[in-house]
Amino acid sequence: TQFVPDAPTAAVEPTAAPTTESQAIAQVPTNTPIPTLGGIIPTLSARGSTSALPTLVVTLVVTNPAPQIEPTPDLRLADYAWQDPRRFNILLLGIDQRRGEQGPFRTDTIIVVSIDPLRGTAGMLSIPRDLYVPIPGFRQDRINNANVLGEASAYPGGGPALVARTLQENLGINVSRYILINFDFFTTVVDLVAPNGVEVCPTQEIHDEYYPDGSYGFMTVHFDPGCQRLEAERLLQYARTRHGNSDFDRAFRQQEVIRAVRDEVLSVGGIANFIGIAPRLWQELSDSYQTNMALDDLIRLGVLLQNIPRENIASGVIGTMETRFATTPSGDQVLIPNYNAISTLMQRVFNAAPGTTEVNTISVETEGEVLSISELRQRAEAENARIGVYNNTEIAGLASQTRDLLVIRQVTVANVGNMQTPTGGATVIRNLNDKPYTARYLAALLNLPEDRIEIGAPNGADDVMVIVGADIQPMLTAPR
Repeated sequence: TQFVPDAPTAAVEPTAAPTTESQAIAQVPTNTPIPTLGGIIPTLSARGSTSALPTLVVTLVVTNPAPQIEPTPDLRLADYAWQDPRRFNILLLGIDQRRGEQGPFRTDTIIVVSIDPLRGTAGMLSIPRDLYVPIPGFRQDRINNANVLGEASAYPGGGPALVARTLQENLGINVSRYILINFDFFTTVVDLVAPNGVEVCPTQEIHDEYYPDGSYGFMTVHFDPGCQRLEAERLLQYARTRHGNSDFDRAFRQQEVIRAVRDEVLSVGGIANFIGIAPRLWQELSDSYQTNMALDDLIRLGVLLQNIPRENIASGVIGTMETRFATTPSGDQVLIPNYNAISTLMQRVFNAAPGTTEVNTISVETEGEVLSISELRQRAEAENARIGVYNNTEIAGLASQTRDLLVIRQVTVANVGNMQTPTGGATVIRNLNDKPYTARYLAALLNLPEDRIEIGAPNGADDVMVIVGADIQPMLTAPR
């Protein structure tokens, strides 16, 4: 295949791989501001300087608040209307913990949910756990280690507070509330609210022979393509497996699961039924979650989310378009953030117009078909195309630099060279052997409109050609 799920170290651009700790830290400077996001999202702010680390807007506490209500038969939805019209952000964290295991634990899932009660919209943004960022007060590290560092160091507010601080410092996201859960919480809640399972719809076969079995070994999990109902444990497997495009595909599935569980709750009686069991869950699962929200606030949140139409919940994943792959001095594969691209994605997710769902999408030529970047990549992989990159200018090195950019984004390039007679034209993608999805995927990676894709005559060496013009230079020199 021409797309490598886990690119080897050698495939990473040699000059990008740090050789010293100072070089590694320099790859994500702590004083590089992200672009100003304007007044549309009041809870987003620019990154601060390293000399004075700002404090979170709210103080996060790890201890679970005492239950605020008791289960009674006369609880009414009207009693739990959400009153505050201001936008707010919630941090959802999932940790890799089974019953009886002692922590601290890395965060397996990091999702920011931004809710606008006034507009009746919400946005979900998944943060990859390998995102390599400065953790305030500690060191440059994967963001999923922030919870461990916060718990182990008795950071004020614990691990979730440090994760929230890290998001604020690096991405400009202010988090006012958080919920951290483990596997037991997830499976218990799903069993109670969806005893007949939850429907998900994988678009391709999923076969993972290295799924953790809970005893420090591995097991095989398999899902056929198509819609199917999964009980709690199988649903957890579906959300956790790293089959496919690694954490990026998994992030999309996790958001799919969140939507599906919400839909199931609404289909079996709505939030009113959930209110009846919420106090019981609050008590019995107190060792399986952490939150700085009181029980009645969680119920109010549930009522609010029930009233937001499904089509008004946008979702996005920080993926290959917003990061680049690199290797730390210790040999770990990490993701270096492109803060400009992440800022653009946040704008699209958190300010999505009503009726917008997934924002990591690109339209393809087939009438009425809209594919996510992940789905487009899967179809491109199936085409198994040979890709060539050719310099159409007098500027030395453009083809090899473009090749390196594609390799960083896990695309294998078969041929690199120069056009025999450079014309100096704009960058185009030339489809030679009926590989439409590969051509469109390459156009998406290079931020090219679809009218830059053209049909060409077979040359015997390539299925798809990237013919590079001088207009590619800003992408090659931008932080990746």
